[in-house]
Formats: sequence, C-alpha cells, structure tokens
Amino acid sequence: MTEDFQNRNVEPGKADASGPRPTEQFPVAGHAEHAAWAAPGAAHQQHYQSQPFPEPGHGFGGPPPPHTMPGAAFGAQPPQPPKRPFRAGLVAGAVALALVSGGIGGAVGALATRSDDGRAQVTNALDAPKPNVSNASNAPAGSTQAVAQKVLPSVVMIKVASNRAQGEGSGVVLSSDGLILTNNHVAAGGGAGAKMEVMFSDGSSAPATLVGADPVSDLAVIKVQGKSGLTPIELGTSANLQVGQPVIAIGSPLGLAGTVTTGIVSALNRPVSTSGEGGQNPNAPQPVIDAIQTDAAINPGNSGGALVDASGKLIGINTAIASLGVGELGGQQSGSIGLGFAIPVDQARRVADELIKNGHATYAQIGIKLRPQDSVALVLEATPDGPAAKAGIPAGSIITKLDDRPIDSGEALIAAVRSHQPGDKVKITYTDEQGNNPKTVEVTLTGAPADGGR
Repeated sequence: MTEDFQNRNVEPGKADASGPRPTEQFPVAGHAEHAAWAAPGAAHQQHYQSQPFPEPGHGFGGPPPPHTMPGAAFGAQPPQPPKRPFRAGLVAGAVALALVSGGIGGAVGALATRSDDGRAQVTNALDAPKPNVSNASNAPAGSTQAVAQKVLPSVVMIKVASNRAQGEGSGVVLSSDGLILTNNHVAAGGGAGAKMEVMFSDGSSAPATLVGADPVSDLAVIKVQGKSGLTPIELGTSANLQVGQPVIAIGSPLGLAGTVTTGIVSALNRPVSTSGEGGQNPNAPQPVIDAIQTDAAINPGNSGGALVDASGKLIGINTAIASLGVGELGGQQSGSIGLGFAIPVDQARRVADELIKNGHATYAQIGIKLRPQDSVALVLEATPDGPAAKAGIPAGSIITKLDDRPIDSGEALIAAVRSHQPGDKVKITYTDEQGNNPKTVEVTLTGAPADGGR
C-alpha cells in the first residue's frame, strides 16, 4: 500500500506490489497494486477535456477556413460546385435509414393489421399492459444474479480515517455477531488511532475495532459493535480450483458499495509480493501471497472483498491488482486491466481463525535465507537446526521443486511454503549451484510468528 493509502501494485510471478500501489507500473513479471485501498470520493474524481465551444452555426472547433480557389482574387465568390442529382442523394439516405431501422420496421410490421375496410390499424407499444413483476429472488440457479443475491448481504464496505490518512476498502462477514475479514492494509490504512466504520448492504453502519492483524499474509479481522443477525459468507475451498472456472468479485471499488463483476480464474499459485505491508520493521518478513489470478474487474477499494465461485462460496480475498503506471496513459493511473489477485480462502481461513483466537498468526517456514527477487531460489544460508538444515540442504543449493510444484524464483518458494501449515511434510528437490546433481528430500515445515523467519 502506498503512503497515501491508494491501491496496491502487485506483480505476478514476482509480485512486488510494493506498497502495491494501484498506480505503479506493472511489468510483465512485476509488481502489483493493492486493489484494496481507495481514497474516499475517488469515484468522483474523473476529469474530462472540454472541447472549444462552437460559434453559432459552426461545429466544434470553430468556423471552417475560408474557401479559396487557386488564382481567385481575395473576396471573390468561389465558383459554385456542380449540382448533384437530388434523387441520388435521397436514395442513398433512404438505404442508410432502412439499415438502421430495419429491426424496428419488422417488429412494427408484425403488429400491424388491417380493418374490414382495408385501412391499416395503428398499434402502440405504450398501450400494452404492464407485465407482471415477478419476485427478484427467482433468479436462475447458478446465475450471476443468484450468486449476487446470496453474497451481497455478506460483503461490507470499510471506511478508515485518522488525522493522517483516510481510505476505503471491503470486507466479508464471518459471523452473525460482527466478525469481519479484510486485508491488513485496509484495517491498518489509517495508522495508529484510526477509526473504522463498516457499511452494510442494507444501508446501516456501525463502528469497528481491530481483533488481530497479520502483515505477512496481509489479512486482518475486525469486529463491529452493536450488530447482530448478520449473514456470514459461506466458505468454500481453494484446493480444487481450476484455471478457466467462472468467478465473481464483490466489493466497493472507488467507494461504489456492492459492485459485482465477473470473470474466470486466470492462473493459480501466482507469487505476488505486496511489499510495504510488513509494517515499519525493515527486518520483518516480506508479504508474499500464493495468489489466485483473475480477470474479474478489481479496482481500488475492492481490497478485502470477496472472490466467490459459481455457487456463491468464498474462494479468495481480493487483495491486489496489476495496472499501468503513471506515464503509460498520459500521466494518469489506470484501474483494472484484467490482472487481479486474491488470497486463497484456505490460507485466509487458517489465518483468520488464529487471529480471532490469539490476536496474531503464524506461518510455515523452511529455515533458509535467500533473496526473494532472484530468478532462482538460491539458498544463501540454511538456518542451524532448521527444517532445511535437518534435511541436509546445504548453502549454495538451488531449490527447483516443492512437491510437484516448479520453483523458479525466491518469491515462488516463499509463496509455496506459506501456502502450507506448520507441521506439513513436503518434498524439496534441489541441485547444486551449477544446476547439476538433483536430489529430493523430505522436509517438515516449522511455524514462525509474523515478526520473523522464512
């Protein structure tokens, strides 16, 4: 998230939404912006370039230049152009009109009848009786309409404000008594002492307080005050997602609450770095998520909102977007370009549960030091008595696989490890520094607090 709490930029594969700013330039394997944080009122800050106001009788841009002919004296009347056959122009115009109104003519013709005396009877669509209004809840099962009706009551808009900053994001209802899951960069966006207000789909609102936050996963849980009978979102699973399956994103882009957009799962296991969300500690672990990539439109303000499947079950928390940066579009920042990223629900569910119970979360680690931005996962050092060292992985090794998942960068390894839970056993394939002598060993991942470790 940027310092002014605008959306974040993320990079697929390498994803460094450092402070993922929604407006930062997103290289092909680059940074992403948080789709999450939008400055209030952003939806109304569009600018349009006005055209010069025309003189009476002239089109935009003013009167046409004076007409002159070669050799004609200044001020002389130019010769009149040859007259065109009026009939030809009329016929051409009639053809164009017929093409445009052909559909209407066909429809009206179908309604026209003739009376007994041979005169055509006139019918008027305005005279037809109003259709019966069916109940809107009768949406076809599995349709976007049905999913929206199911999920909208479980998605909220979150406003955060302090003396230093203010912004807007989204969240999903976890419990009927007001537990809300959102992004850490939304909940922490206003800084220390910020006030949070949650707006619900029925138009009501309530203040909220922080329950727990995890900068590493970029997730937070807040609790609204004085609310009951809320509709918790139905949790699905991200374990069996398939590229190409339809998804729906719901949130509050640019402060437009209850916005529904559709798309597909574009890719899975996309390492996305949301740098800048790790707090003020420069030694804190870099936030890297094992993201679901989608082309559903996600914009600033969508952060913390829902990504659901065709049955309305939560599969991800929308977190970041890639966008064209300043200079790509005449100095203006762009919104969605079809590259959005969400935290898988299986990871979000585990972290949310820990935040609610303990106020903080842990994450899996393999016990090595590496450079996240490297194009290979080169082990600089194996932590003594750590999981990698115990498995015999030496410094200088290049890790190429975690289970069956290819690893092609430091961030890819971080994302793959953090997609697991502490205590999970994984198979690590590695080579020497020259890429030779591949070996596969079993590693038992350990847990680390959110303030250190990898």
